[in-house]
Amino acid sequence: MSAVGRARRGLWELISVARSSAPRLARIRREARLLAALFLLFPVQLSWAQSAPVSADRPWHALWEKRIEGDTNNFPASRFRPDPARTYSLPELIDLAETYNPETRFAWERARAQAAALGIARSDLYPTLAAIALAGVDRTEIFFGSRFFRQTVGDFQVALDLNYTVFDFGARRGRINAAQADALGANFAFNDAHRNVIYAVELAYYQLLNAIGQENAAEASLSNAQAVQQAAEERLNNGLATLPDVLEARSATAEAEYELQAALGTEEIARGHLATALGTSPIATIHVQPLKELHIPDSIGDTIEPAIDRAFAQRPDLLQQIAEIRSQYARVKEARAAYYPSLNFEVGPALQSLYGLQQTLPWAHTAGLVGGLRFNLSWTVSDGGARRSRLAQAQANLQAANAQVNVTRDQIADQVWTAYANLYTAFRQRRAATALLEAASRSYDAALESYKYGLRNLLDVTAAQRTLAQAQSTDVLARTQVLSALADLAFRTGDSVQPNVARP
Repeated sequence: MSAVGRARRGLWELISVARSSAPRLARIRREARLLAALFLLFPVQLSWAQSAPVSADRPWHALWEKRIEGDTNNFPASRFRPDPARTYSLPELIDLAETYNPETRFAWERARAQAAALGIARSDLYPTLAAIALAGVDRTEIFFGSRFFRQTVGDFQVALDLNYTVFDFGARRGRINAAQADALGANFAFNDAHRNVIYAVELAYYQLLNAIGQENAAEASLSNAQAVQQAAEERLNNGLATLPDVLEARSATAEAEYELQAALGTEEIARGHLATALGTSPIATIHVQPLKELHIPDSIGDTIEPAIDRAFAQRPDLLQQIAEIRSQYARVKEARAAYYPSLNFEVGPALQSLYGLQQTLPWAHTAGLVGGLRFNLSWTVSDGGARRSRLAQAQANLQAANAQVNVTRDQIADQVWTAYANLYTAFRQRRAATALLEAASRSYDAALESYKYGLRNLLDVTAAQRTLAQAQSTDVLARTQVLSALADLAFRTGDSVQPNVARP
């Protein structure tokens, strides 16, 4: 073949290959356009494959971050708004916190979920019944002799499937007892959430009272410092004092002003803590019953032994752990039941209707009640030690739960003892603070009066003024410490969540 012929033949082969490849190229183009459209329509979903930031030297920001930030704004704010014109007592604040604090809602929902889990476990005691409706048409070609015959069969049936476990040697009862103990533990956790919320409100309330008292003491200290400064300036004008005395008085006034501003800031922080404990915004305005209207006892008619016994009997966290022991004991029984067989009963009645058509033959139809009945005895002979390991695991968990209860009892006894000792220390400190305040007040009045008559120098007066300011602050702190120690003792013994115990 000549060179021209070979070239012509190669050209025709290229043309034929291009023609044969044209449909495939067109399909590839269509697929590429489809992928591009999907990428444009769903860029975020395709970029979601990135599971980590691309580098460690810069913060990670992506479109999904903006969406998550937007979701945080969709949560509704607290609808509770305290009345700014009302003065709330501590019991009223506790009632508001138990209603609106999200911690009680969280514990309540957990308890409800565990109660639902108990209902699921109890359902194993009852048979399961399922209703099934089936419909279908099958068309096949059947070879007979030397020909193929078309056959069409239509099937419609309604069936019931009843399954019931007759006995399983306590496996179901073990699961039910475990779920019941877990539900009981969730209820105790709910009570413990209330105990913690009540204690948080009490502490925040007493911290606010202390901050308000410290502010009042700082204002009184500032007023005393200003009185000393005024007396020093009057004596300077009359030629009875020196300029250093006046400067010392002004310095004491500035120091008292500084202490007042610090007390104001502490009060604002305490109000935010109280609002947060109530479940509302920290910027909410809450007026509380002042410290001077509260009755502060000098002693309690309780001893340490009954307090520890009450804590053992009514602390919700300890009761929750005891419920965990019951749950683990039930799981041990469930693990032991795996060594024994289980018997199931199953029945499935069905109402069936069949239609059939074969080529060259007329339609055929039949209907009737069909189904089956059987008993299933299942017994695991060997499982490679899985049952033995599960039983050993359940027994170890049971022993761990018992040990944890002993640890918690020791901790509770120590906590009650510490709270009891702190309370009686607070009683003694309050008596000492009262005596200190009375003595400091008399000393300041006498020093100021003597200074006005020139019998004492300014340093004596300013020292007496600082001592009085410290005594006023100590007196407020001592009174609120007594109340806080009483709340702590009620918290440690569990008295705060008992219906027969009056709230502070």
